Amino acid sequence: MSADRRRPGPLAGVKVIELAGIGPCPFAGMVLADLGADVLRVERAEAVGEEPPPGVRWDVLQRSKRSVGVDLKQEGGVSLVLELAQSADVLLEGFRPGVTERLGLGPEECLRRNPGLVYGRMTGWGQTGPLADRVGHDIDYIALAGVLGALGRAGEAPVPPCNLVGDFGGGGMLLGLGVVAALFEVARGAAGQVVDAAMVDGAALLFSMMWSFRALGVWSEERGTNLLDTGAPFYEVYECADGRHVAVGALEPRFHAALLRVMRLSPEELPPQMERAGWPAAKERYREVFRRRTRDEWVALAEAEGGDACLAPVLSMGEAAGHPHHVARRTFLEIDGVVQPAPAPRFSGTESAVPEPPCWPGEGGLEALSEWGLSPGRVEAALASGVLRAY
Repeated sequence: MSADRRRPGPLAGVKVIELAGIGPCPFAGMVLADLGADVLRVERAEAVGEEPPPGVRWDVLQRSKRSVGVDLKQEGGVSLVLELAQSADVLLEGFRPGVTERLGLGPEECLRRNPGLVYGRMTGWGQTGPLADRVGHDIDYIALAGVLGALGRAGEAPVPPCNLVGDFGGGGMLLGLGVVAALFEVARGAAGQVVDAAMVDGAALLFSMMWSFRALGVWSEERGTNLLDTGAPFYEVYECADGRHVAVGALEPRFHAALLRVMRLSPEELPPQMERAGWPAAKERYREVFRRRTRDEWVALAEAEGGDACLAPVLSMGEAAGHPHHVARRTFLEIDGVVQPAPAPRFSGTESAVPEPPCWPGEGGLEALSEWGLSPGRVEAALASGVLRAY
């Protein structure tokens, strides 16, 4: 693997081309950059201005990357990207199936130039199957995967969990994992290959434990009636006296006993913990009790009990960034005035670099092209022809 731009991290020296897109593919690129990879984002040429625009660098998904603008409608633009692919370890693309092939940048052409390349593809429906060419978004993929239908309260419509399950968990994160696994094979002497990451596949995979429960006969397809989907009173969110909320997850008997002590309830006042028929009545009792105190009062009572009640405050994003636990672990960082999550996970022997500010389209590109092996003459010719835009 190449080692021109070495940022600290376990993927230091890995070169990644990211063909510009939105959502899960840039997220995968961000995760790889967080881990030390040198990520060069290839933007549409028209997206690159004369200089970086003023204002807040808000797009966290572009942090620690560099960027060039390339006109892929011109043969010279395609040739430029193929040259970069020859020295890259990874190429990431998030277009609909067949788009990069039509551009002349498909896996067959790229792997011909660089047999050790890992070609990561991110789509909603996958590269094959009757829906492969359809458009969609996270909500559609998790719906078809059988996940969305299980999310929500009994008697109510399903509740989309933002776009975390399809786009980022089942999509970008698994694309990143697939790329790293393929890189590991290349390091052991195997040829490069295509990683076909589909959000519908990944969303289904994230629901694996529920399929286990279903096979055991302990998971009902009636939404909001199960142990982990707000059916159980001891795995729920409750409103407090101040209108804020606490989350309780006291599944195990000893943690449930601790929760009842915090709530000043006797076990005899409630049905047995795992008696499902008694859950609705127990939940009403919980609701009534939690309305007696504020959120922070309940948190203080749980701490006084020793912290075994599995009770946590439901925090806003702003509150989360300032919580003492996150401050101690530096879970959130502020870069150029933008608060954002820090890289994860942590490594005992390889410390990741502090993320660099997000790049604007075309920013850092000239330096990157030089480090990636393009000669000054080649770069100057591409700039003069309009095929390339960078600064």
